[in-house]
Amino acid sequence: MGHPFKHFKTITKHRHAVIRHCAKCGIFWQGLRHDLSKYTPTEFIIGAHYYLGEKSPNEAERQENGYSVAWMHHKGRNRHHFEYWTDYNPISKRVEPVEMPLKYVAEMFCDRVAASKIYNEKTYNENMPIEYFLKAKNRRVIHEKTSDLLESWLLMLQEKGEEETFRYIKSLVKSSDVRHNAVTEINK
Repeated sequence: MGHPFKHFKTITKHRHAVIRHCAKCGIFWQGLRHDLSKYTPTEFIIGAHYYLGEKSPNEAERQENGYSVAWMHHKGRNRHHFEYWTDYNPISKRVEPVEMPLKYVAEMFCDRVAASKIYNEKTYNENMPIEYFLKAKNRRVIHEKTSDLLESWLLMLQEKGEEETFRYIKSLVKSSDVRHNAVTEINK
């Protein structure tokens, strides 16, 4: 096995950063469950074997095998990844992206910011998450509304900083929960 201790340290540091960010967005309990699948043998052993330090080990696994078993396992268990949100559309008869619920877009935002911080460490700045997003924007299979929402938050981060962006996202998530709870009560 390559670097199990370094891999454990990296994924744990990342997870703790996401938990802190999720708390700022009002989704603390959701943040506590973030990326727990990375500690399962299916993901952890491969991650340790292909450990890179400066980017996801899934990239190295893809380079060697043409695909990543760890990523396929991960994306199927973690709702904060847009890849999770695809389904068969009976009208078009194709698998298509589905709009993500707001709380998972918020977690995805937290995940992207934390990943930029962990992989770039001391060189991190608030331009990096949007730059990373834009680099692959045209190649993603993601629902247009989800993509636009995430991009708007990443731009806000770049322009207004973390404090204001987290506060804004928290207000949206909170109002979304209020509406969701009210609709649930009405439908009982």
